[in-house]
Amino acid sequence: MFNVRRVFFLLLLVTYSLTICEAQQVSQLTPAQIGDIEKTITTFMAEEHAPSISVAIAKGGKIAWTGAYGFSDLENFVPAKTSTMYRLASISKPITATAVMQLVQAGKIDLDAPAQKYCPAYPQKQWTITTRELLGHLAGVRHYKRDEENHSTSHFKSIVDSLDFFKSEPLDLEPGTKFKYSTFGFSILGCEVEGASGTSYMDYLQRNIFQPAHMQHIRSDDTYAIIPNRARGYRKNESGEVVNTYLADTSNKIPGGGLISTPTDLADFAIASMQGKLVTKATEEQMWMPQKTSDGKKTTYGLGWEIGDLQGKKKIAHSGGQPGTTTNLAMLPDLDLAVAVMCNMEDAHVRELADKILEQVAP
Repeated sequence: MFNVRRVFFLLLLVTYSLTICEAQQVSQLTPAQIGDIEKTITTFMAEEHAPSISVAIAKGGKIAWTGAYGFSDLENFVPAKTSTMYRLASISKPITATAVMQLVQAGKIDLDAPAQKYCPAYPQKQWTITTRELLGHLAGVRHYKRDEENHSTSHFKSIVDSLDFFKSEPLDLEPGTKFKYSTFGFSILGCEVEGASGTSYMDYLQRNIFQPAHMQHIRSDDTYAIIPNRARGYRKNESGEVVNTYLADTSNKIPGGGLISTPTDLADFAIASMQGKLVTKATEEQMWMPQKTSDGKKTTYGLGWEIGDLQGKKKIAHSGGQPGTTTNLAMLPDLDLAVAVMCNMEDAHVRELADKILEQVAP
């Protein structure tokens, strides 16, 4: 049986000096802050049996601190690094949303036009759905119906191909009437990016988001590609033992959950977002405004972002979870502060960890 406690203490011995060295080189935090953060992380890892945690903090428009703890690969005792690549899961959604809103700014997408205007591969339904409704999870497009869809082992060569297994189905509800989270709705948005821009989804992101935001590592989570520093994924079985995660090919949902990257890249994305480098401030504020259902009730989701608060400050965030990963990116725009947390364990409570780290850093 896998001995989690023994490995946890071993990982502390193996990685502690390396991690501190990496963190100190870029640190803008005080030693006391770093000490508090590391205590929080190690406590979290022990409680969650997390194989590894990687963190990046952005403050004042710069990377303020990074740290990596544990093992990215338990079987081969590979220490996690700040360059370890984790599946983003649903943090792919605000990246796709940013691409869509860039095209809205350029006059190439109308938020309230039918989605099929830009993605003709998605058939007309019993009701019209718009880009705005898709961005806010108000379009009525379904989410996963079966575990096999979240653990899909089918490989799709394009975003248009990935629409095939759900595009013939009717909408689950009338658009606008209810918030219904849908990863597949973002596949339609990725198709819209391609239709409106005249280029592939990944090429568009590379030129218009990754390069301007200085995201050096991010890419599609291609199952067949050799991706340096890719973390192995884990889950806990019914007995609480740490085991390898399910096989999963995320090519069925790249715009909504099929990217892979580092916490530093996510922190750079947060910096570019908060500083208006990707879309204008006015557009960013539009994305950060809670959407409303047709009866006027506010949701807790904007256009591609989760909307909340922390310590009385507006918090813009997104979490992610899928086979082998749990992630969170949280921003406090009023304080020009953000944190990205990534873990190679399913169902880990990294949202709470991200909030604790923000509280330890926030003035």
